[in-house]
Amino acid sequence: MKLNYKRTILIGFAFLSICAFWQFYDNEIPKILKYSFGLGETVTGAIMALDNVLALFLLPLFGALSDKTDTKIGKRTPFILVGTALSVIFFFVLIQIARPSGNIGFFILILLLLLLSMGIYRSPAVSMMPDLTPAPLRSAANAVINLMGALGGVFTLVMTMLLLKSNGDESQTNYTPLMLSIELCLIISITIMFLTVKEKKIKQQIEAEGGLQSLGEEMDQEVKDVLSNVGKKLPKDVYKSLAFLLMSVAFWFMAYNAVTTAFTRYVTEVWHLEGGSYAGTMMIATVAAVLSYIPIGKISSVFGRKKVILSGIVLMSICYMAIAFMNTCSGIINIFFALIGIGWAAINVNSYPMVVEMSKSGNIGKYTGTYYTFSMAAQVFTPILSGFLLEHVSYRTLFPYAFVFSTLAFFTMLMVKHGDSKPAVKKSVLEHFDVDD
Repeated sequence: MKLNYKRTILIGFAFLSICAFWQFYDNEIPKILKYSFGLGETVTGAIMALDNVLALFLLPLFGALSDKTDTKIGKRTPFILVGTALSVIFFFVLIQIARPSGNIGFFILILLLLLLSMGIYRSPAVSMMPDLTPAPLRSAANAVINLMGALGGVFTLVMTMLLLKSNGDESQTNYTPLMLSIELCLIISITIMFLTVKEKKIKQQIEAEGGLQSLGEEMDQEVKDVLSNVGKKLPKDVYKSLAFLLMSVAFWFMAYNAVTTAFTRYVTEVWHLEGGSYAGTMMIATVAAVLSYIPIGKISSVFGRKKVILSGIVLMSICYMAIAFMNTCSGIINIFFALIGIGWAAINVNSYPMVVEMSKSGNIGKYTGTYYTFSMAAQVFTPILSGFLLEHVSYRTLFPYAFVFSTLAFFTMLMVKHGDSKPAVKKSVLEHFDVDD
């Protein structure tokens, strides 16, 4: 059994478009709120948390809705098309009309509509990969999807460097060229996906080749009567594993997101660096993660998803604690962040496929939404808790804080007993790159 890399890359264009937008959102919306509207850090942080708060409700909702949808173009594609169209419209209005208006209420309203539009197609876009990929190949496929998402983020970073110019007054920054480049990225990416990924046709091909072969499908056959008697709920032991996995998801996001959101302030307050000195270090972590996605997918198919995730957690935890003891910024920090990037890739490549493996094949969208609900909940809570410690205790608490939650993720992950991969044996290294037409 071989992964169709070409098809997986084409599916990944939807996730590329999502990540291209979120890179802009995370980097530039806080600056707009502060410099264009004069909001303080606390209020700005509260507004920035809106995307995660909305995601708690929108992702499970649209994931479940797309599960039940059946159209000529498939069940995920309609949500992706509608969500993209609305996002392009509201993104344009946000930058070209709402921001220049100077009306913060109007700006927040359009921002909420934009976040709602993005929420419409995030779960369906992510669910499309397991819909169209046999279970033993999902770790490798998820590596490709993550790679596509990283490329979307890198695209926005590059466009930001090329197109975003400041004349010394941040409130007068011209965002139009950058906004148009990102909108073009969204439109081209989704067009490519729509023209090349035919959901129903691909699913028929996969079924003819033997089906998706997920754990959920096997349970549907083996314990059909039991499941029907309990309203199609997961067996108790599988449900327990799912609960511990979702706890792990929350814990490692608590750790990682705290670092990524506060690192720019940390380098200033602790290491006394100014300007964009942090950018190179963060880029190294990103590049290390990108370069390791595909190898980690292969390693996972040999050793299993759980072992690779645990290894990634240990690697990140060691680096968090090591950085906590650094009084100045030196070249070794780049090595630690590269290892953090690799550890994060080990987690990202494998965690979502494990959730899918523990779900029934017909409810992939529902469990996709649940997975993102836990990750988003952590990202809502951790800036508040870590920020409180930074403000009232010391900036030195940042990396010990990340170490504590990363360690908690390790112990909860040990309790996960289901959802690991059962890969087909590869005959050669080249087979990993063989593409079926």
